[in-house]
Formats: sequence, C-alpha cells, structure tokens
Amino acid sequence: MFGKKKDRRHTVVDTLVGANSKIHGDLNFEGGCHIDGIVEGSVSADEDSNSALSISEQGTVEGGVTVPYVVLHGIVRGDVYATRRVELGPTARVIGNVYYNLIEMAIGAEINGKLVHQPEGQVALLEQTTRIDESAA
Repeated sequence: MFGKKKDRRHTVVDTLVGANSKIHGDLNFEGGCHIDGIVEGSVSADEDSNSALSISEQGTVEGGVTVPYVVLHGIVRGDVYATRRVELGPTARVIGNVYYNLIEMAIGAEINGKLVHQPEGQVALLEQTTRIDESAA
C-alpha cells in the first residue's frame, strides 16, 4: 500500500477471444489474454512469464486454467492454478479448486471447491503431480 509496487504483470492484450467466439481445444498464450467468449479446453501460459488472463462476466472456460496472473469475472469449470496472483471479482464463479500464491476476492465471488494456498513455485509441481495421477488411473 505504501511501498513500491512490483506488480509486473502483462497488461497488453495480445490474445482476444471475442464475445461471439467459441474455441474447442486448449489455448496456450504468452503475454496478455482476454476472454469474452467460450473456451472448451484448458487455458495456460508459461509459469515463469508475466502472462495475465482476464475473463469478463460473459466469458467462460470449460477446463482448467494455469496462468501466473488471473483476473476472473466470469465462469471457470475446472481448477484454477494461479502461480502468482488471482483476483476474483464479484461475478466470478469457479466450479473447481483454486490454487493460488496471492488471492483477492470480492464479495459475491463464488468457489465451489477448495482454496489451496501454494507458495510461488509449488503450484506447477502440484499440477504435474495431479496430471501424473490422472494418467495412471
């Protein structure tokens, strides 16, 4: 609050999924991504980057999200892995678990799953372990 801000997340939108767009498959991006439409698949960015994902009130992701910075106002049906920070707006809905390093949650945000604090760097390790467990089943 009173110190220097070191929030270096990517604020330029490099990838846009428009309100009338629907993606069938996984979306991997670098930089900034904004979703107004629907993604039926996972959304991810390199954990070592400053990539940021924003999902508007009209936006929906039907799959997992693994991005360093997440700003959610829409719906995610899957687990959210925010390696650095997740911000849940008043209209945010997560049907799944939220793994976070830092979290900001507005009144009205809804999570139907667990909130799991993961220190920076531990989120990716947990996700890899989960994938290995799922492939063995």
